[in-house]
Amino acid sequence: PNTFRRLFAEGAFNAAFVPLFAKEIEQHGNEGAKRFSEEVFGVLFSALLALTIAMELAMPLIVRYLVAPGFADIPGKFETTVTLATIMFPYLICMSLGAMMAGMLNSLRRYFAAAIAPAFLNIILIAVLGYAWYHGLDAHDVGFGLSWGVLAAGIVQLAIVWIAVRHAGISIGFRRPKMTPNVKRLLILALPAAITGGITQINQLIGTAIASAQNSA
Repeated sequence: PNTFRRLFAEGAFNAAFVPLFAKEIEQHGNEGAKRFSEEVFGVLFSALLALTIAMELAMPLIVRYLVAPGFADIPGKFETTVTLATIMFPYLICMSLGAMMAGMLNSLRRYFAAAIAPAFLNIILIAVLGYAWYHGLDAHDVGFGLSWGVLAAGIVQLAIVWIAVRHAGISIGFRRPKMTPNVKRLLILALPAAITGGITQINQLIGTAIASAQNSA
C-alpha cells in the first residue's frame, strides 16, 4: 500500500489536486470547491475500492511473483506474508482519501489536523509494540498486531481530516463516479508526475523482491 500511496496519493495526485482545489475556492467559493472535491472523491474512492478488491483477491500471486518471490518456497512464511499484506492493503483507501482531504485543509489554511494526523500511525504502532512487550507476545503475534495497527491508524487518520474538513465548512458527499471536465483535467495533470515518480517506486519494489531471496529475510 505504501508504494501506491507515495506514487499517487502524496505524489502525483496531490500535486495536481491542490492547485485545482485552490483555484475552485478562489473562483467559485466553498460551494465550487465542494462540488469539485465530491467529483474527485467519487472517482478516487471507486477506483481505490476496485483496486483494493483486485489486489486482495490476487495477493498470493502478487507476493509470489512481485513482492517477495523468495518466500514462495518457505513453508509458513509465504502464507504469513500474504495474510499480513491482505490485512494492511485497505490502508491504501484510508491514506489516499486522507491525503486528498489534507490537501483540502492546507488550501483552506487549516493546518493542524493535516499535520497531526500522520503521527497517529506511529502512536498506534508504538502502543501495539508496548502491549506486545508487556504481555510477552511472540514475533508472529506481534506481526499480526502491527498489521491490524496499520489499518486502524489509517482509519483514525482519515477520520481526523474528514472531521476537520467538515468543520472547515465543506461537507463531502458521495457522487456517482463520472469523468467530468474537472476530473479529466486532474488526471491529465497527475499522469506525467505519476510516470516520473513511478520509476523510484518500481526500483524499491525490485529491491524488496531481491532482498526476499536472502537467507536472513
